Amino acid sequence: MNKAIIIGASSGIGKELAKILDTYKYSIGIVGRRLNLLKELQSTLQNDSYIKQIDISKTEDAQRKVKELIDQMGSVNLIIISAGIGHINPDLNWSQEMETIAVNVVGFAAITNVAFNHFKQQGYGHLVGISSLAALRGHGEAPAYNASKAFISNYLEGLQQKVTKANLPILITDIQPGFVDTDMAQGDGLFWVASPQKAAYQIFNAIKKRKSHVYITKRWRIIAWILKILPDAVYQRI
Repeated sequence: MNKAIIIGASSGIGKELAKILDTYKYSIGIVGRRLNLLKELQSTLQNDSYIKQIDISKTEDAQRKVKELIDQMGSVNLIIISAGIGHINPDLNWSQEMETIAVNVVGFAAITNVAFNHFKQQGYGHLVGISSLAALRGHGEAPAYNASKAFISNYLEGLQQKVTKANLPILITDIQPGFVDTDMAQGDGLFWVASPQKAAYQIFNAIKKRKSHVYITKRWRIIAWILKILPDAVYQRI
């Protein structure tokens, strides 16, 4: 039986991915901060499932608990890190910046470290990180958020290079969504907003196809291309 852990499964994309994996007979470890929502999700799952209440910003405790969950499940072959936080923060409130960095940078790296080392020791595995199209450029209204997503994508690229050079049978997938209808989608002028269900299905298809990188939904590759070629002098005035 395939076994997966989803970090950040209490809502949004992570929750919908848990439902999809369950329909494909995965045994699933669901992880998040909100225990009541994890229990609600577990009650809807048909296959073996395990709950772990974890705040990934508390890195030592989070790493220990993820290792415990892996042992409890008897090893896993897929780990999806979907946990994240973001603030529209034009006034640079430090508590909001710090919280974003603690979760999206330090917490992400801590869990990725556990996942990668588990797969390396096991001899195989698939690590999936949920980044964002925001990784492509900085943003004055949410500096820490965009920078944290750039860290995630860059970190995953580094791991991809590591497994390629060492010829390790570990898959690394960087998921870069545009706007998805979750608590993370904040601000005015949102467009091409996908439902969490649609985003999750496209992510699952990318996992099945063993993609190393994918934009969600697919149309966002157009915006990605524009962002990459847009001159700095123009971008800074948008």
